[in-house]
Amino acid sequence: MGVSTGIPFGPRTYLDTLGGKLLDVLPWPIPLAWIVILINCRGVARLIMRPWRKTDYYGFWVIGLTCLLATLLDLSLEPFAVQVERYWTWQTKPNVLNWYTAPWVNSLAWFITALSILAFTMPWLVNKVPMKQPTDYHPLIMWQLFNLFFTTGNALHNLWPAVAVGLATSVIVAIFTIRGARWQFPVALPLRDAS
Repeated sequence: MGVSTGIPFGPRTYLDTLGGKLLDVLPWPIPLAWIVILINCRGVARLIMRPWRKTDYYGFWVIGLTCLLATLLDLSLEPFAVQVERYWTWQTKPNVLNWYTAPWVNSLAWFITALSILAFTMPWLVNKVPMKQPTDYHPLIMWQLFNLFFTTGNALHNLWPAVAVGLATSVIVAIFTIRGARWQFPVALPLRDAS
C-alpha cells in the first residue's frame, strides 16, 4: 500500500540496492528490518521502564516508548538509506518540510506503524510466566550498534545534522536505559515478632 499510494510514509521509490522484491513491490529486507528494530526497541523500552514495572500502565508506556525509539532510530536511518547507501529515494515536494528528503509525515508514520504492529503482536510478546528476570543489556547494545552504524555512515558523507541527532539520541537512550536497568527493586524487610 505504501509503495503504490505513498500512504502512510510518503511517496518513495525503492532502488535495486536492497536486493530482490517481494511481489515485485517491497524489497525483502524491509519486513525483516521492521521485526529486528521493533524487538530491539521493545527490549530497550523495557529496560528504561524497569523501575515502573509494577505500575498500572507499564505496558502502555513500554509500547509508546518502543514506538518513540523506533522513530528516533529512523532519524539516523533515513539520511543513511537515502544519501549514503541509496536504498530508496523520496519524491517529496519542495515546499514540504523534510529530513534529508524524507517528509516529516514519515516520522509520524513510523510511530503509528510501530504502534499498529505492536498492537497485533503484543499477545505473543507478553511474558506469560511473571517472575523476576535478569537484566539483559543485549537490546541496548543492538540498538546502539544500529544507530552508531547509521551515524558513522552519515559522518563519512558529511551529513552533520544527522550525525548530531544520531549521537545525541545514542547518549540520551544509553543514559536512560542504564539508569532504568540498574534500578534496584526495594526489598521488603521481615516483620518482627511482637512477643
